[in-house]
Amino acid sequence: MTDSIRNADVLIIGGGLSGTMLAVQLLRRPGQRRILVIEPRAELGRGEAYSAVELGHTLNGNAARMSVDPDNADDLTQWLTDYIAAGGWPQAHQQRVPISELFPPRGIFGLYAQQRLAQAQALSASTVEHVRGEVVDVQVDEAATLLTLDNGQQLRGAFAVLATGMFPAARTPQTESSGLNAAAVDPWDVSSMTQIDPQASVLIIGSGLTMVDAVVSLELAGHRGPIEVFSRHGLLPHVRRQPPAWVDFLAEDPSLRSPRQLLREVRRQCRIAQAQGIDWQAPLDTVRAHIGRLWSQASERQKRQFVRHVRPWWESHHHRSPPLSAQLVARLHEAGRLRIQAASYKGLEPSVDGVCIRVRYRGEQAITRVRGAALINSSGIEYDWRRVARPLPQQLLKRGLIRPGPLALGIAADAGGAVVDSQGQVSSRLFAMGPPLRGLWWESTAVTDVALQAKALASKLTPTL
Repeated sequence: MTDSIRNADVLIIGGGLSGTMLAVQLLRRPGQRRILVIEPRAELGRGEAYSAVELGHTLNGNAARMSVDPDNADDLTQWLTDYIAAGGWPQAHQQRVPISELFPPRGIFGLYAQQRLAQAQALSASTVEHVRGEVVDVQVDEAATLLTLDNGQQLRGAFAVLATGMFPAARTPQTESSGLNAAAVDPWDVSSMTQIDPQASVLIIGSGLTMVDAVVSLELAGHRGPIEVFSRHGLLPHVRRQPPAWVDFLAEDPSLRSPRQLLREVRRQCRIAQAQGIDWQAPLDTVRAHIGRLWSQASERQKRQFVRHVRPWWESHHHRSPPLSAQLVARLHEAGRLRIQAASYKGLEPSVDGVCIRVRYRGEQAITRVRGAALINSSGIEYDWRRVARPLPQQLLKRGLIRPGPLALGIAADAGGAVVDSQGQVSSRLFAMGPPLRGLWWESTAVTDVALQAKALASKLTPTL
C-alpha cells in the first residue's frame, strides 16, 4: 500500500462513456479544478460498450440520435462527416444514406468520445487524469470521500461519482453463480467463436440486443450452422427505422399519468399513424422524452405491474436493432438457421461433449434438455447490485453507503443523483449517474440520457468547488 494519498476535487469512478461525458462537462465549467477518472482499461471513453473492435458491432441508434453533447444534437453527425472525409470508416459509403442516418460501429463511437474529451481538456483550465485501477472500497465523511484501489493506492476528493456504467450479464460475476458464464462463449468474442465447428448448433439464452450482437459475431466468425435462441417471451427487437415527426401527444395531455393510461394511448396513437400510412415508430418515439417523469410519478404497484407485464414488449419495441444487424437476423430466421423459442432457462447439465441446458417451454410443465456445441449468454444487463460479485458494489452495500433502487434496479438516489444510503440519508459527497440510476428514471442508459445527466451533475458539483 502506498503511504501518500492523492487529492482531487472530483473522483469519477468509471472511465467509460458516462465518466467521460461527466469529465467533459466538468472541463467546460468555468474555474480550475482537478479531476481524477479511475478506470482499469487502458483508454478512457470506451468502457464495456465501446471497446468493440468489429465493424459489425454497431450502435443501435443512428448518428442523429447519439450526440454526447446535450447542447448540440448534430455533434456526432458533424464529427462523423469530418472523420469519413478524412478516410475513416470507408465502408460507410456502401450504405448510401445521409451521414445522420448511419449507425456507426461502436469502436468508432468510442474514438469520437475520446476526441471530444481531448478537445475539452485542451480548452480548459481544469485537468483530467486517468488513474488506471479498480476501485474496491469507498469511505465517506462530512469533509471528503476516500477511495481505495485494488493496488492499495488511495485517492481523496471533495466528491466521488459512481459512473460505473452497465454490468452485462455475460461478463459480470454473480453472487449466486450458476456456472453459465464459465460455460458460455462471450457474445462479442469473434476469435473464440472461430473455434466452434462452423456447422454445429449454437444455443443462445436471451433474445434482446445482445443476442443480435452474438449472431453478428457468429456470422463474422464463419459460423454457418443452426442457432437456437431461448427467451421467456420469444420476442425479437424490432428494427430501428427513421419515421417522420409525430405530435408530442403526452405534452399536449398532462392527464396521462399511469402506465396503463400511457399504454392505452400509445396503442391508439400507433393505430392512427398506421391508418394514415405512417410508421408506428413515429408516435412511439415521442414517448422517450417523458419516460423519466412518468416513471417517477408512478406508484410502486404500477411500476411492478409495468416490469412484470409490459417490460418485454417495451424492450423489444423501444430498444431496437440497427438495420444491418436486423437484416442478418431476419435472413437467418427466414432460412430456418435461426429459431426463436419461448422458453425459460433452468440451468446447465453436465456434458462431456459440447453443452446441455435445461429449459421449460412456454405452456409446458416438463423440463426439456437441449444440446449444442456451444452456448452464449445474451441475457442482457444485471441491474441488481446485490447480485454483482464485484468488490465495489459489494463493499458499498456492506458499508451501507448505498441501497437498492426501486425494484432493485440500480441504486437509490435523489433527482440530482445524490446517493441515498441504507438509512435513507441523502449524501452530500457521493453521487451516481447513468445506468446505476435505472430504478430512478427507468431509461438511464441511452447516450442522450447520460449526456443530460452529466451536464446537470457537473453544474451541481462545481458551484461548491
